Amino acid sequence: MVRDFASQQYWALILGGSSGLGLASARKLAEKGMHLCIVHRNAGVEMEQVNADFEALRATGVQVISFNVSITNTEKRAFVLQELQQQMGAAGRVRCLLHSVAKGTLKAMTGDQALQTDDMMITLEHMAVSLHDWTQSVWQQGLFAGDARVLSFTSEGSSKAWQHYAAVSAAKASLEAISRSIALEFGPYGIRANCLQAGVTDTRSLRMIPGHEQLLAHSIARTPFQRLTTPEDVANMVYLLCKDEAAWVTGAVIPVDGGAHIH
Repeated sequence: MVRDFASQQYWALILGGSSGLGLASARKLAEKGMHLCIVHRNAGVEMEQVNADFEALRATGVQVISFNVSITNTEKRAFVLQELQQQMGAAGRVRCLLHSVAKGTLKAMTGDQALQTDDMMITLEHMAVSLHDWTQSVWQQGLFAGDARVLSFTSEGSSKAWQHYAAVSAAKASLEAISRSIALEFGPYGIRANCLQAGVTDTRSLRMIPGHEQLLAHSIARTPFQRLTTPEDVANMVYLLCKDEAAWVTGAVIPVDGGAHIH
């Protein structure tokens, strides 16, 4: 197995890396020799599995540090970056900042429990604005590598209306806009930024969407390969975009859906 990053003291800072696409990406990057700093938010009853997953990452031979904190807390962000800087030492740098945050409100706009402004703002803060906050903070502290990659996960819901998805749809559209602006304004400092538009993936986050069964069935029917996207499919693209050869790809929204978007 080729461990592309093993000799380069590269780190991935993963926001939302304890499950789903974030954890799958952590596994792939660890397999390729990239050290990991994982920021996640999990309840106590979930931590046994989370810790087991993180130990499995360490077993690949990379360094892994993790923080169970809110990504929108300014003081916690400063603490995480201080700890990361100490762990990396003088030689280490953040090659990849990966945003895989799935804290959002899935409410209808109508009915007794209708979507409220607070619901919308919390979703936007976690699933979009936080990408800007972390990118800016990592850059201000000089932690990025000379050639760094800022990656985030979007969905077709950024441009399509799905039932109960209004808040997350707004966040995904904002995430894409923020990513493009990062590509433009941080580009002169060696930072590339791209959104990966993952196909429908059977994750815990997806199962929270009302009517997700229909989404799953529809996605299988649309994909030329007649199967769902897997977290590993998406993790493979994260890895590819972290390679030197992907340095000229920036400011893009890249479908990773097995062709589901083509019809």
